[in-house]
Amino acid sequence: MNKTNIAIGSDHAGYELKQKIIEKYSSKYNFINFGTNTAESVDYPIYGHKVGISVSNGEALRGIIICGSGIGISISANKIKGIRAALCSSKEHAKLSRLHNNANVLAVGSRLTEQEEIFNIIDVFLNTDFEGGRHQDRLEKIEI
Repeated sequence: MNKTNIAIGSDHAGYELKQKIIEKYSSKYNFINFGTNTAESVDYPIYGHKVGISVSNGEALRGIIICGSGIGISISANKIKGIRAALCSSKEHAKLSRLHNNANVLAVGSRLTEQEEIFNIIDVFLNTDFEGGRHQDRLEKIEI
């Protein structure tokens, strides 16, 4: 059985959580780890871009990105053509990001959302399909 490729990346604030995510979900998904690989201070745009590029070029089906708040890294990933990174702090955010926006990258804030809630968010994000229909028309209007 082939496991789905998930691109994952974080800055130093998300490093520990990233490692826990890989450990928790590696039996179900194949993670392409774009770093960082230490808790030493780094710049989040590097990792948001790497994950975004991996999803954009089809290497990974979806991506997960983590920084302290999730804000900066999501902005960075969204600079990549074809990426719809959604910063989610609840399961409802994750569900709607997939159903209505076909988000392909999940951003979370390691310092603002509890770890167990982040795991719940990931479960919803990775297991919810896009509804299409009227939402597809809206997505086409987003792309420039």
